[in-house]
Amino acid sequence: MSADIIDIDVCGLEPPEPLERVLDALGRLQPGQRLRVLIPREPIPLYGILQRNGYQHETKSREDYLYEVLIWQ
Repeated sequence: MSADIIDIDVCGLEPPEPLERVLDALGRLQPGQRLRVLIPREPIPLYGILQRNGYQHETKSREDYLYEVLIWQ
């Protein structure tokens, strides 16, 4: 794991806790850091929030049916 990437796994959590955890982690990111989120469904509501707050993201679907979302500013 790279020091500039913060990993969080929100699998197994009931909504809205995954979104709350992601937003909390984003609030603690330092300049140059990125957040990598492991989530069991594509977080469509998150994308609008990220866009409105100046974040970029890249989402990939994994072979284990989970989604990995990389977020940066």
